[in-house]
Amino acid sequence: MRALKIAATGMSAQQMRVETISNNLANMSTTGYNARRAEFADLHYQQMTRAGAINASDGTVLPTGVQLGLGVRPAAVSIHLAQGSLSATGGDLDVAIDGQGYLEVTLPSGQTAYTRDGGLERTGEGVIVTSDGYPVAPEIVIPADARNLSINGEGEVYAYFEDNTQGQLLGQFNLSGFTNAKGLEALGSNLFSETEASGPALVSTPGQDGLGTLRQGYLEDSSVDAVREITELIEAQRGYEMNAKVISAADQMMGATTQVR
Repeated sequence: MRALKIAATGMSAQQMRVETISNNLANMSTTGYNARRAEFADLHYQQMTRAGAINASDGTVLPTGVQLGLGVRPAAVSIHLAQGSLSATGGDLDVAIDGQGYLEVTLPSGQTAYTRDGGLERTGEGVIVTSDGYPVAPEIVIPADARNLSINGEGEVYAYFEDNTQGQLLGQFNLSGFTNAKGLEALGSNLFSETEASGPALVSTPGQDGLGTLRQGYLEDSSVDAVREITELIEAQRGYEMNAKVISAADQMMGATTQVR
């Protein structure tokens, strides 16, 4: 009985949907996190009678035919790109991206990665790094005697010293944009890597070429909508239960068949 296997694919799909929702809810407080959505597509169809075939009894053309679906399959888990709200932190190395774009970081392997998590730190040598210790590119070093820092909307980093009221330009952050940001590969730790689907990184100055600007003293909150996630969780749970009922009904029908003598 095909209904057993069809309903099993439905249960598997709803389980994947619940797992995606649970990951979104788990990252409600993750800086710069964007919600994911599980997307599905129907499986192949068994053509019992093709639409447009000639009816053998009277020669008429069948307008619809008989096509029996064989279930559902996962098509994608896509990222829903949305600007999260900006929360004031007051940190001199906290920067939020107001608009599109990613900060570029260098991994220990030398690979380039990208992030929207602007919770930056400094090492003992004064190098600006991410919270995981990956240096931000281009590398900017803060002098040990710097009194405070200022980062403007264009990403320019100025240091101020006790004996000088004029700020000293240390460097400038760049932002990277992508033709298809949904095609980036998630690496974990708020990092993404470039793929063939995303296209090459388009590096530019913040505020130019359609990229956002930087806001010092702010961090971007997660864009997860808790109400929407709970609503979809209920829908997924009901969908799972209904597919389970189909399996139970199919089992009872098969049981009735085996009892026929």
